[in-house]
Amino acid sequence: MPSVTTPAPAPVRSAARLLPAVLLLLTVFGPISMDLYLPLLPALTLELDAATSLAQLTVTSCLFGLALGQLIAGPLSDRFGRRVPLLIGVAAYIVASIWCAVSPSVEALVVARLVQGLAGGVGLVIAQAAGRDLYSGGALIRFFGRLTVLSGLAAIVGPLLGGLLATVADWRGLFLFLAAIGGAILLAVALQFTETLPSDHRTRGGLPQTVRDYRTLLSDRRFVGAVLVSGFAYAAVFAYLAGATYVLQGIYGLSPQLYAVAFGLNSAGFMIFGWLAARATERWSLHGTLAIGLVMCAAGALGLLVGGLFAVPVGVVIASLFTMVGGVAATTPPTTTLALAGYPRMAGTASSLLGMSRFAIGGLVAPAVGIAGAATMLPLGIVTASVVVVAAASVALLVPLAPRDRDAAEPDVPTDPDPTPAAVLATATDR
Repeated sequence: MPSVTTPAPAPVRSAARLLPAVLLLLTVFGPISMDLYLPLLPALTLELDAATSLAQLTVTSCLFGLALGQLIAGPLSDRFGRRVPLLIGVAAYIVASIWCAVSPSVEALVVARLVQGLAGGVGLVIAQAAGRDLYSGGALIRFFGRLTVLSGLAAIVGPLLGGLLATVADWRGLFLFLAAIGGAILLAVALQFTETLPSDHRTRGGLPQTVRDYRTLLSDRRFVGAVLVSGFAYAAVFAYLAGATYVLQGIYGLSPQLYAVAFGLNSAGFMIFGWLAARATERWSLHGTLAIGLVMCAAGALGLLVGGLFAVPVGVVIASLFTMVGGVAATTPPTTTLALAGYPRMAGTASSLLGMSRFAIGGLVAPAVGIAGAATMLPLGIVTASVVVVAAASVALLVPLAPRDRDAAEPDVPTDPDPTPAAVLATATDR
């Protein structure tokens, strides 16, 4: 007798069409939280009568919050599912953004930004983990490529929008705008985010099981290598986020609007090279694409180092930033695939370590950019060159495993004989 395939119910098919869009939307938490108010960071520094290094801590504290939030939310989402932690995280993000807007001092703003990052990290980690619930093989690589592209798009829109809002609102108004964005995302999640992790696929055992999961991940050489490469590559971007506004506006005299345009150009490079890297990763090689990305990072960082040692035109600085940021984007699809493809049962925990490395390492190095004050870009050149060297050295953990490129790009096949809700969604969304 021929087998009969029962079609998925209409609500499930509808969710399959809309859920990927919601997951992509969640990726704006990181770039929009970091980038929107950067054009007004110098004005914030003056209004709150803060030192440059202390004002930059508002960037660093958000980075640490984004890292810690992912580290907490990832294992919780593996245990309790994706939907409930996500709803709590987005609601907390709204409250924290309002707190930022009413902060009376730079010290209070640093704390509020930490909480804002904690809440925003929930959306970032669940976007990746839910994507791993739904996809595998080539579809997984394409999904991570889309995440990279939208992250770059949000990074373009963020500073451009911030520059425009700076003409009608102060930095407090920008944080209220972030609260409004959080409200829109909360509505989208409440209406369209269906649970992607069935109850029988969730982890059991509480904290001891979480510790065992972390031990499993950290004993995997390929996973650790991917996490280190990605973390130190992203540290170059976060050093740029912390220092570029002072370099381009303070040293080169760009207005907030022109700074936003320059920032948008670099973010466009992130988006373009992220998309190209996803295509190259799927059709060519994980490690080959990763190598090209790191070479671009090195070239851009070297340009910034030269700019710190010698007087160079602003065009050279922007071109170096464009090359470096594009290189980081090119490393994202291969490192994310290498880290998550082998762990469908603990995707939240694996994603939390990957995201934590990106934001925690970035948070550690970002303050060093302002160590010599706002009158020189030499620290930016030294920091970006150093982290790119460490990222390249970390590739040594991956090289012996290059033949496993095929493992992450094999055709999508169901791993369970029964059509779970996640499997139904995966099949429908990949068509």
